[in-house]
Amino acid sequence: MKKILLPFLLFAASCFAAPIPESAKVGEFFAGCQAYSFRMYTVMEAIDKTAAAGGKTIEFYPKQKLSPEHPDQVFNHESSPEIIAAVKAKLAEKGLVAVGYGVIKLGTDAAADRKVFEFCKDMGIGIVVTEPDVAGMDGIEALVKEFDIKMAIHNHPKRPLDRAYLFWDPQYVLDLVKDRDPRMGSCADIGHWVRSGLDPVECVRLLKGRIFDSHLKDLTEFGNVKAHDLPFGTGKSNIAGVLAEYHAQGFHGPVHVEYEYNWETSLPEITQSLTFVKNWKPEAK
Repeated sequence: MKKILLPFLLFAASCFAAPIPESAKVGEFFAGCQAYSFRMYTVMEAIDKTAAAGGKTIEFYPKQKLSPEHPDQVFNHESSPEIIAAVKAKLAEKGLVAVGYGVIKLGTDAAADRKVFEFCKDMGIGIVVTEPDVAGMDGIEALVKEFDIKMAIHNHPKRPLDRAYLFWDPQYVLDLVKDRDPRMGSCADIGHWVRSGLDPVECVRLLKGRIFDSHLKDLTEFGNVKAHDLPFGTGKSNIAGVLAEYHAQGFHGPVHVEYEYNWETSLPEITQSLTFVKNWKPEAK
């Protein structure tokens, strides 16, 4: 029995990407910002602001301008080696770890999908965040295995006028990935679940073991698609409960502040939110 089990365990351990360094923890969690929080700014400014807010990780998205000096260039999976090198140098300067990339569409174009995974491998990014074409899941799974990069399905809110949109439903996401490679799972957008009228803690419980990334939002209202962000701990998303459930499951991130309000002046609120994560502690038993 031991002779059979040991090779299996060695294979299982080897099938996952290298872990995020402990230096990227903010309290109990690997934490930082989705760069979309700073969409009014450039990539280089988003890195500066994430570091200023106390973040240690960052998740990039595909269409952000590169820098104030180069506003005609964007940073994404089609960037030149020179641009990629410049972003890597900026991350090193600020002590940030790039851990995610998205939300980006996968599953419709095999060559384009491969380019995304090649870019993430080059950047050291271990998670591609997507709302995929589900008809292309076999091809996505093949890339996940080849590159040892996780795929995490993101959720936007329920769309009453678009019944074909199903990613808002965590059960649907789970059904898509549960019989596939263990590196295929969820990017849990807490605020969008709250906008959909779903209890985020229950959603996290349902997806246990398949959450690889999380966009955290604390909102003004529950069940209202127009609710907006507040600093963590002051809204209706039960961020403390979400963090407690993540901790209980052994998931320590990355978790990312995705703050979509007060776009040009949100740094104090984002700082307050990351301070909330930093100060959160599990209850003593």
